[in-house]
Amino acid sequence: MLDTILTSPFFGLTLSAAAWCAGVWLQKKTGWVLCNPLVIAGVLIIALLAVLDIPLDHYNQGASMIQMILGPVTAVLALNIYQQRSVLKEYFLPVLVGCFAGTLASLGSVLALCHLFQLEEVLTASLLPKSVTTAIAVGIAESQGGIQGVAAAAVILAGLVGAVFSPLFAKWFRIQDPVSEGLAIGACSHALGTAKAMEIGEIQGAMSSIAICVCGIFTSLLALFL
Repeated sequence: MLDTILTSPFFGLTLSAAAWCAGVWLQKKTGWVLCNPLVIAGVLIIALLAVLDIPLDHYNQGASMIQMILGPVTAVLALNIYQQRSVLKEYFLPVLVGCFAGTLASLGSVLALCHLFQLEEVLTASLLPKSVTTAIAVGIAESQGGIQGVAAAAVILAGLVGAVFSPLFAKWFRIQDPVSEGLAIGACSHALGTAKAMEIGEIQGAMSSIAICVCGIFTSLLALFL
């Protein structure tokens, strides 16, 4: 009976949903910035699989379905962009310049740090697209000879940092303009950061959604020359 449950695709889906709900509850209960639902969910899932000695393959049978909908979910962000199209028209040029600057900063920092620590080319290629959404990052890493798993892990880490600390960074650097704040979050921490931006405000969420798309295009093009 237990083996049937663990090998069912619904096990991974149910566990993921339950862990996420627990993370949301804990964040609301404590109000702590570090209690990000994604972080809490990841820790709970890893702990449960390790303690009960459940094979990762059993969990992935259902959890992989979540990865399948990453593309469609990212496309849904276009609705928020459409609702804020007047703001986009007003700030069209600053948006392009800001996204290009953010892309250069992301790629440049990765190249500089990889060179400083003398990492292998395969790791450099895997870390380059860390600030774009997973679907784009994995494709870029693969085309550059990188490792998809490392690229995905780097993307998740960048997203978590943005989702957790973006409000603090905005406060420390006194960023009060919603357009600037949204672009910065989207350019650095893709979809995970955008989820946080939507909590902050509608304009921030829309600008962050735009940054995901524009920075993804810039990163794909610039990666061809690196």
